[in-house]
Order: sequence, then structure tokens, then C-alpha cells
Amino acid sequence: MHHRTPRTMIAALAAAAALTLTLSACGSDDPVDDPSAIQTADNGEVFNGADVVFARDMIPHHAQALEMVELTEGRTLDPEVQQLADAIRSAQDPEIETMSGWLTAWGEDVPDTSSMDMGDMDMSGMMTSEDMAALATAPDTEFQDMWLSMMVEHHTGAIEMAQVEQADGEFADAITLAEEIESSQSEEIATMEQLLAS
Repeated sequence: MHHRTPRTMIAALAAAAALTLTLSACGSDDPVDDPSAIQTADNGEVFNGADVVFARDMIPHHAQALEMVELTEGRTLDPEVQQLADAIRSAQDPEIETMSGWLTAWGEDVPDTSSMDMGDMDMSGMMTSEDMAALATAPDTEFQDMWLSMMVEHHTGAIEMAQVEQADGEFADAITLAEEIESSQSEEIATMEQLLAS
């Protein structure tokens, strides 16, 4: 028995080591597994998993905001609310294009927002499918305040995501975009809260 024990232990340790190597090799395929691990894209851009998460999550987050903007079409809105909707559209559409370009350059999948149900994504500030349906069918007398309240919550979630990117990201352009999102959406929240209070 004593002769087998060391051999059995060595075999078990070797198997465990091999399994660990296999698992770590699998994990390294996705930079999101280690958010701080530095990656270099084929074009020389330096990024990490936090940058990937930021772009991958912010694309559907922005896409839902654009859906909410689309729901304002044909509604009677105060001029200030119409200006906000236009500003959100003009800012977030190009930002989606920019982030999609980053993911492509990094060899990452770009979320297909045309086929996903963004209302069921577990992400900060995202509206549920039920929320979106309620907004779409709200009478004109309730729509504007409902839209403003939901957009405040949506923007708050985007700001949280942008703050994480500023703290953990590596890619300079993504950090800059996160700063711009936090700044512009904070201003828009202040405007929307004033409109709700008036």
C-alpha cells in the first residue's frame, strides 16, 4: 500500500495540474474572463476585458434608448422633450457604430440588436419588455412623463456602466467615450428631472 500511495498522489496531482492548464487555456479565449488582462488587437490597439464588456453591453443599452426615442414619433411632446429625444438619437446612433468598430477590430462578436429582446437583458437601467409595451401603448396624456421617468432610469444605468469602464478599462478611446456618456447623460438627467418637476 505504501508504495502505491505516492504514485497515486503524483498521478492525481498531475491530473489536477493538467485540468487547471486546460481550464485556464479555455478561459483565456475570452478577455471578459479576466477583465484586467491586457490584449493587443491586430491593428495594435491595446484593450482589456472591461473594454469588451463596456462596448458589448453599451450597444444594446443604447439600442433600447433609440427604441424609446422611436416611440416619441407621432406623439405630442413639449419642445424641450423633443430636443432631448433628438439629442439622444444624434449621440447614441454614432456611438453604437464606434463601439461596433472596436469589437470587430478586437475580434469580438458585435451584439445583433435587431434579433435580441433587449427588454429581457439583465443590465443596469434596462427597461423590461413589459415596460416598453406600456410606454408604446400609453395615452398621450401620460406618455411624456412616463418616457422621461424611464429615460432617467435608463441614463442612470448607462452612467453606472460608464463609471465602471473609467475605473477598469484600458483602451483610451473607450475611457474617453465613457467620460462623455457620463457627462452628457448626467446633464440630460438634470434636464429631465426639471421637466418632470414642472
